[in-house]
Amino acid sequence: MKIIKYVFSICLVALAIYSCSQDDDNTDFVDNVAAPTNVSANVVVTQDNTGLVTITPLGEGVTNFNLGFGDASEPANEIQPGTSVSHTYEEGTYEATITANGLNGLTTTIVQTIVVSFQAPENLMVIIENDTATSRQVNVTATADFAISYEVNFGDPASTVIMTNIDDPTSFMYDAAGTYTITVTAFSAAVETVSYTEDFEVTEILQPLVSAPAPPFRQESDVLSMFCNTYELDVNVSSWRSDWSTSTLTDLQIDGDDTKFYADADFVGVEFYGGDAVDASQMDAFHLDFWSVNSTTFRIKLVDLGGASGTEAEIVFEDLPQNEWVSIDIPMSDFTDAGMTSINSIQQLIFSGIPVGTFDFFIDNVYFYRAATTSAEGLEGTWRMASQSGSLGVGPSIGDISWFPCDDPCVAERACYFDDTYTFGSDGSFANDLGAESWIEGWQGGGDSCGVPVAPHDGSNSATYTYNEAGGTVTLNGVGAYLGLAKANNEGQLPDVAVPNTITYNVTFTGPNAIDVNIESGTGSGVFWQYKLVRDAVDTNPLTGTWVMASESGSLGVGPSLGDISWFPCDDPCVAERACYFDDTYTFGSDGSFSNDLGAESWIEGWQGGGDSCGAPVAPHDGSNPAAYTYNEAGGTITLNGVGAYLGLAKANNEGQLPDVAVPNTITYNVTFTGPNAIDVNIESGTGSGVFWQYKLVKQ
Repeated sequence: MKIIKYVFSICLVALAIYSCSQDDDNTDFVDNVAAPTNVSANVVVTQDNTGLVTITPLGEGVTNFNLGFGDASEPANEIQPGTSVSHTYEEGTYEATITANGLNGLTTTIVQTIVVSFQAPENLMVIIENDTATSRQVNVTATADFAISYEVNFGDPASTVIMTNIDDPTSFMYDAAGTYTITVTAFSAAVETVSYTEDFEVTEILQPLVSAPAPPFRQESDVLSMFCNTYELDVNVSSWRSDWSTSTLTDLQIDGDDTKFYADADFVGVEFYGGDAVDASQMDAFHLDFWSVNSTTFRIKLVDLGGASGTEAEIVFEDLPQNEWVSIDIPMSDFTDAGMTSINSIQQLIFSGIPVGTFDFFIDNVYFYRAATTSAEGLEGTWRMASQSGSLGVGPSIGDISWFPCDDPCVAERACYFDDTYTFGSDGSFANDLGAESWIEGWQGGGDSCGVPVAPHDGSNSATYTYNEAGGTVTLNGVGAYLGLAKANNEGQLPDVAVPNTITYNVTFTGPNAIDVNIESGTGSGVFWQYKLVRDAVDTNPLTGTWVMASESGSLGVGPSLGDISWFPCDDPCVAERACYFDDTYTFGSDGSFSNDLGAESWIEGWQGGGDSCGAPVAPHDGSNPAAYTYNEAGGTITLNGVGAYLGLAKANNEGQLPDVAVPNTITYNVTFTGPNAIDVNIESGTGSGVFWQYKLVKQ
C-alpha cells in the first residue's frame, strides 16, 4: 500500500478544540463522530535474518492506537498517530491486531498478517497499470511468496522509492507522459531479495472525465448565452471555428453536457456577425469554463466591429491548472481597461494559447452576465435625472439644447437636484421625492441654488400617471406633479401660467432603464425642454424573502468536508424531534435588513442553558437585535451583521463554536443556489479547523 502522510496531529487538535460538553450531546458533532476509518499498518522488515519488524499504524479520525503483535509478547498501547513501533519476531506467520481509538471512545480493529521468513521471496508477480481516472498516474500491485513488503522505483528523478505491504497497491503520478523504467523489489526477513523491471508507457487522459461545473441560477434577462445547456441560447453563433482558424473542432458530450474540443490550436476564431452581434454594454462579465491537458498560456480576445475601424482587447492567463475544469470570469471593465472602446457590437471571440500548434483545450458555458437586475414593466419604478452632461437642457428643437445645455459644472452644482426621484407605481400612482433640498429657482422664491422644496412642487400632493406606450407619452395628474423641471408645462412656463392639474410629456426609451423626455412649453412656442432619466435597478436579489431549513433528512449536518455530514447527519427522526426548529424563519429584506424569527419555541442547546430540546428562544439568538446582510453573488457569500444573527445553528461562526468563542458581530457563510428557491449554506467553524456545518434552506 502507498505510504500516505496522515496529518493526525492536526485532526486531533481540530477535534479537541471543537469538542463539547456532555450536556450538548444532541447536536454537538463530537458525540456523532464516526469510529476511525481506513485503519491499516505499514509493515517493514530488516533484511538481515534478525526478524526485526517496524510497524506504523495508519488511520483517519484516530487519537491513538493499540497494537497486539500476535505472539506471546505484551501489546503496545497508546501509540500516537505517525509513530512507529519495532518488534522482533521468530520466523513464522502472525496475526497482529491494530485497534484505532477515536475521540469519543469508538474504536475500529483490523487484523494485519505479518509473515516473517528467513527465506528469500519467490514467485514475484507484478501488475503495473495506468489509472483509468487520473492522467499520468500509474498503479502497481505486487505479490510474492515469503515476502512481507515491496518497494517501487518508478524511474522518475522526481519520485522517491515507495515502500508498501506486499499485496497492497501503490501509486505515483508523473509530471509527463512517456516510457519509464519501473523496478519492483520484494523483501522478506532474509538478506536476499527478488526484483522485477519493466519499461512502462505512462499515458495521459486527454479529455475531461466529468462535465464542466453547472452555472448558477440567474434570471434569463441577466444572461447573454452563447453556448450553455443551463441557459437559453441568446446568440446565434455562425461559426465556432472560422475559416481563418488553425485547429480541429469536435463537438462532444461529457456526462450528457455539450462541450467543444479544439485540438492542435494556434488560434481559434468564433464568429457572430450582423444581427447576431452581442451588445454587452449592460453586462458585467464574460464567463467561460476551460479544460486543457497542456496549456501554459490561454488568451481570450473580444472584437467589436460596430465602428468604422473596430476595437478589440485581449486578456491573457498564464499557468492555469491543467487536467481540471477552470471557471474563468472576466469583468467587462478588464476589456475596456485594456483598450476596447466599445462593447455594444461584439462580433468575434478569439482563443489562442501556448504551446502554439499543439494547444488542446475544451470549453463550455460561454456567456455574458450581470448582477441580478430586471426591468419593470413600462415606466414602473424609480427614476432620476441622469447625472451627466447634457441630460438637462433647453433648445429650439428636439435634440438641440443650445439655449441651456447643463454641462459637467452645472451637474456638479445641482447635485441636490440630480438626486431627486420620480416614482411610477405599478398601481398608477406617481410621486416626486425631492429630499431635504433641491434646486430652487428664482420664480419659486429661491436663489437659483439648493434649498428647501417649495409647494406645490415638493411632492406633498398625491398624483397619478397614464403611460401611452403606443403614443410615446406619459401624462401626470395632480397639482405640482412634474418631470425634469417644474417650470415647463403644456400651457407655457411658470410663473407666467397657472400651475396645471395635468402635464403630458413625450417619452422615448433609449434602453431598458433609460428614457428621453421632452415637452414644448406652450403649443407652437418652439421652446423644447429636454431631460434624460435613468431608472434605479430593480433589486432581484434572489435571497430576498423568507427562508426555512428544508424539513428533510440531511438538511442539517456537520462533517470534515463539504458534502460530508457523517459527524452529525440530522436524519428523519432528528427532523421530527426538532420540529420547533425547522419552522424558524430567516428573512432577507429587499432593503438589506435581516431577521431571525424563532416563534415561541426553537431547539435550545445545552450551551444556551437549555435541555437540548424545544424551549423558549435565548438572547441574543432570539431575533431581538436588529441585523443586516450583504450578499456577494460573485463570491457566493452572505455576511450577516448584528449580534445574534445567524443561519442554520447559532453555535457555528467564523471564529469557532459557541460558547468557546465570543458571540460575533458578523458572520460570513458560503451559499450556493441549487434552484431559484433552494440554497446550500456552509461555514467552517474556525478557519482551517476542518469542521464544516452545512444547511439546506428553502424559500417559503
